[in-house]
Order: sequence, then structure tokens, then C-alpha cells
Amino acid sequence: MLPGVIALANEQNAGQISNSGFIVGRDGVAVVDTGGSMTAGRRLLAAIRAGTNLPVLYVIFTHGHPDHALGAAAFQDGNAVFVGHRALPEALASHGEDYLRATRALVGEANFAGTRIVAPTLLVDGETELDLGGRKLKLESWPSGHTNCDLTVTDEASGAIYLGDLLFSGHVPALDGNLAGWLANLARLRARSAAMVVPGHGPAAMAWPQAADAQLAYLRRLRDDVRDALGKGETLRQAAGAAAASERSNWRLFDDFNPRNATTAYHELEWD
Repeated sequence: MLPGVIALANEQNAGQISNSGFIVGRDGVAVVDTGGSMTAGRRLLAAIRAGTNLPVLYVIFTHGHPDHALGAAAFQDGNAVFVGHRALPEALASHGEDYLRATRALVGEANFAGTRIVAPTLLVDGETELDLGGRKLKLESWPSGHTNCDLTVTDEASGAIYLGDLLFSGHVPALDGNLAGWLANLARLRARSAAMVVPGHGPAAMAWPQAADAQLAYLRRLRDDVRDALGKGETLRQAAGAAAASERSNWRLFDDFNPRNATTAYHELEWD
């Protein structure tokens, strides 16, 4: 693991604000998320090389947000296959230039140099199995939730599940997809057993299913408060200022993300 910090991207952290990891098999390595800049990607590659000289066979995107995907160019010099949700190429095509522009401004030119969009060539629609040589990974695409291109990775050997941003811990959840879908995806995941899970933000490993308790409480409060606001005929601005406010003390970066979460939920639920 190369854990991220709970912070906004800046020059000091070089966009390494989400959790990145790698899994080593007999024949090679799979990388799960690459950090948020070329510098972050190179640091992850250096961490891999400190442990093994085996080739990187796969680079897996759990979704397309810049803090998870913009270190990918550091892995293009080899023969790695880039893997993502079937909807990821469209998401990167529509938002990629904005991601690059914002990241350059946040992390600075030195960290950004060489950063570029890398689209997956192996797309997952349902389930796909990858074999690292005596170590199999199960990749699953999910309906719209945190985003519309969420992917999970289950390492059968360790029983660990890399959840990407389907799970946040400490860092307030960020909604960029569908609130009802996210709750439904979590319900399906919570019915599974796992030796541990890796969240997109927070500790490098957490016990399951209790790791999802705080996030579920937040998402349900967001849903219920927005529904209440709509029932009262409140405006979007009123709802965005008040929804899930009781959760503020439980999360870092709350005021950076919660108003946008409430706005996204409002637009979704007003048609519910």
C-alpha cells in the first residue's frame, strides 16, 4: 500500500490523497489506483520496485477521479494492461481535460510534469478475472454509485477487497454518481465476507462490514435531509446549506464536499 493523506491535493502531497496499492503474484504485479499526478505515480512505482522486480502486468482503475487515476503515465513504459469499468473511457473523455487543468493548478508544475490521461484498454462489464500467476483477482463493475464507473478488486489469496471510493473513512464521502445506487451497492457489499477492505480514503486496511457504518450513516442522513427539504418546498440553496449538517463533526473536509453532495442528491431526489 501507498496510503494517501486526508487533504485536498496540493504541492506538498503531489496529489497522493487516495490509497494506492499493489498485489504481487508469481509472474507479475497488479497496481490498484495510481495517485493523482506523475510524481505520485513514480513514487508508487518506486515502492513496488523496493519490493519486487517482477513486471507490472496490470494497472487497475477503481474509477476515474484524478486523485486515483492521474499517476497512470508512470506505468506506460512497460507492457502493462490498463483496466477499468466499461464506462470509464467515456468518463475520462468528457472530464479528463478539466481534471488535468485543475490538477496542474493544485499540485504545481514540477509534480504535474508528464501527467496525462491514460484510458483503459481492458474493460470490465460484470466480472473479469486476472491471473498474476498463482494469484487470482476478481474485478467487478458496479452500477452508478460514487461515480458511474466504480470497480472493485478482490484478491482471492488474502481475502482483501479494494473498494476504491465506494468506501470513505475519515474523509467525507464525495457523491459524483447516484445516491440510491451507492446505498444499494453498499448493501450488496456488506452481505459479503472479507478478511479486510481497502477504502479509497482512510486507513490502508479496515475490518468489514463495520468499516462502512459511518459512511452509511452519513449517506442516509444526506438522503433523508434532502427528502425532507424537498417535502418542505425548500430551494436547492437552502438544502445544500443544511443537509447532513449534523454529520459535520464526524468528517474531515466536510465543507469542501458536503454542499456539492447535497446538490447532487437534490437533483436526483427531486425526480424520485
